[in-house]
Amino acid sequence: MARRGRRHAFERLSPATTALVVVDMVPFFVLENPYCAGVVPQINALAHALRQAGGVVAWVLPSSDDPFAAVSKEFFGPQVAETYRTSGGFGPLPARLAAGLGHEPDDVFVEKSAASAFFPGRCTLPDILAGRGVRTVIVTGTVTNVCCEATVRDARTLGYRVIMVADANATVRDEMHNASLTAVYRSFGDVRPTADVLALIAAG
Repeated sequence: MARRGRRHAFERLSPATTALVVVDMVPFFVLENPYCAGVVPQINALAHALRQAGGVVAWVLPSSDDPFAAVSKEFFGPQVAETYRTSGGFGPLPARLAAGLGHEPDDVFVEKSAASAFFPGRCTLPDILAGRGVRTVIVTGTVTNVCCEATVRDARTLGYRVIMVADANATVRDEMHNASLTAVYRSFGDVRPTADVLALIAAG
């Protein structure tokens, strides 16, 4: 706040050049953590509002393709590495989402083979959003301090205006969640609650 002279970095957005990016909301994560189930209503509200305002809703799911499988097995151990590799499920992407998420046929569905949805060469999302003229991304999903934070950091590095939604991201412990939000707010993007972001969309 002292550096920028105001509480929030981004005080307005244009819905037509904004994308809601929903990270890893698949049964593997949502069913294992009640915090994840708790952010479903907020994600749905943001998705509905942004669609109505002409923005993009993008669902990002884990890919089963691990280009560095040997390193993953060495790092995690073979069993855990395989569990993570298959965490996104199989079959059509919309059918892989956790129950209760309100997706629509015109939404964007992509897979990522890295923690971040914006790491070059590991997800098609940056190219898709660039083709649609997107300049602002609203990041939601799970887990806050791993794939969501990685997505925020890389999106910022690519020059996007980034908003991380405090009550539409989830991880396993409050202290991890809050530490991630603090790091993002200080150095990589704005952090706001769902109600604030809905107001920005409505005002856009």
